[in-house]
Amino acid sequence: MEKSTRKILNNKLFLYLTEFFSGMSVMAVELGASRLLAPYFSSSQIVWTIIIGTIMIAMALGNIYGGRKADKDPNPDKLYIRILIAAIWIAAIPVLGKYIILGISAVLIFAVNSNFLVIAAFAACMVVFVFPLFLLGTVTPSLAKYTTDSLEDNGRIIGTLGASNTVGSIIGTFVPTFVTIPAVGTAITFLIFAGILIALVIAYFLSPKAGDTDSKKTRGRIIAGVLIFIICCVFGHSSSFAFWEKDLTYEGESVYNYLQVKETPNSVILSTNVLFGVQSILMKDGALTGMYYDYALAAPYMAGIKEKELQGEKTDILILGMGSGTYATQLSRNFDNVNIKGVEIDDKITDLAHKYFELPDTTEVTTYDGRAYLAADKGLYDVIMVDAYQDITIPFQMSSEEFFTMVKEHLAPGGVMVVNMNMYSDEMDDESINTYLADTIAAVFDNVSVVDVRGSTNKELFATDSGEYLGRLKENIALEDNEVLTAMMNRVSDTAFAYVSKGHLMTDDKAPVELLGMKQIDLIIKDEVSYYKEIYRDKGIHGLLELIG
Repeated sequence: MEKSTRKILNNKLFLYLTEFFSGMSVMAVELGASRLLAPYFSSSQIVWTIIIGTIMIAMALGNIYGGRKADKDPNPDKLYIRILIAAIWIAAIPVLGKYIILGISAVLIFAVNSNFLVIAAFAACMVVFVFPLFLLGTVTPSLAKYTTDSLEDNGRIIGTLGASNTVGSIIGTFVPTFVTIPAVGTAITFLIFAGILIALVIAYFLSPKAGDTDSKKTRGRIIAGVLIFIICCVFGHSSSFAFWEKDLTYEGESVYNYLQVKETPNSVILSTNVLFGVQSILMKDGALTGMYYDYALAAPYMAGIKEKELQGEKTDILILGMGSGTYATQLSRNFDNVNIKGVEIDDKITDLAHKYFELPDTTEVTTYDGRAYLAADKGLYDVIMVDAYQDITIPFQMSSEEFFTMVKEHLAPGGVMVVNMNMYSDEMDDESINTYLADTIAAVFDNVSVVDVRGSTNKELFATDSGEYLGRLKENIALEDNEVLTAMMNRVSDTAFAYVSKGHLMTDDKAPVELLGMKQIDLIIKDEVSYYKEIYRDKGIHGLLELIG
């Protein structure tokens, strides 16, 4: 049987380009998948594992199917129809993907009691991403069939196909991460790569077919595919992940995060997740936030800030995980004798801090990873605030014994580290992520105290080698003239309790923060949806609809 009757296939360069753009699109979709899922499920190693695993499953099955199909029916037209279908599916992801993810999550919240993150992320990947990548997985074995003319050169040709796919994959890795997603967002990134595949298909079918013309059915498929792509471009270009929110001040993406700014009559709020957590907040009237930032203000008192004020000395403070500058703003509003440095890996968050959160241009913020900054910095600080822990994820490299040792080495004599632990836990049981963090810190510092943040899932931890820090806290509270601050600091002083280690230790080599975090997420979901589950059991779906209405 003749392999092809289209003239364009006589030039192997087009087949190599097909392999190149196929590999590029697979990696672009994989990275797009991580950004589509991150606002709902986080960007933890668990989620990445699920994405990579499901995509590898899809590609493996596609390779098997494509090889068998090429042997049984070596018609290149059918391969390019499969590429067209994959392109249309990818283009539809920005239109329908967010609704499918939320629909799956809503069902599973009521259906499962544990491992929600794993099950929901896996189900979402299977439904949204597996089919188009399965189709693209058929490209390599099919092209191997169409390009191999004899056994004499099949090694060279298949090697060139593999190289084309690999080079395309490399470009498909870097372009979305550093160009398209930061510049135009995840939705348009999907549309760009879907458009490239459709252009490839159109180029193929526009090539003359020797002795024959394309059937009306084939032409109809191409026209329909182009029309669907145009519709997806019209309705899928929105970058909104929280599409139910109508009054967001800002919504966008950076290299590192999904970003959402919401304004209320009293505050401005930054979130990097549509479902969980508040990362930063600005109180418009200058009041305390009512959140963990207020409790963290005790650290400067423990380091003797009021005593230094009387002596005309400055208190040096380093914030790892500056965010939009809530803690820095609180410090600047309440103390005159502070030198504040902030480290924030996401420069777009820093831009939002200046634009929406009243962070002064004079505040020194370094765009860098917190741990890498410590490795390069030679300064000593009276207070180091560690707040690089996002909503439902904790970077393992900032939760290890080695990291906290670096923090300790950057504290001045009598200096205090304060850590926000934001994972839900009624008590610090032996296997909670809070316990692992506190135990690791206790292995580095001589003295550790913990305070529960009233009305939230947060805990504030204070660590130092000074045995006088709690006494110094009380002494400096007595020097405070601000009655609101005095009351807040007395609450910390009265409720702080010495932490007793349970013996856990996280290191750079072993820090199971993802699995521990997943356990806490299950607790959050169980607590949050228990009310709705009761309504569903008593009144069924109609009861839930009445509640929503």
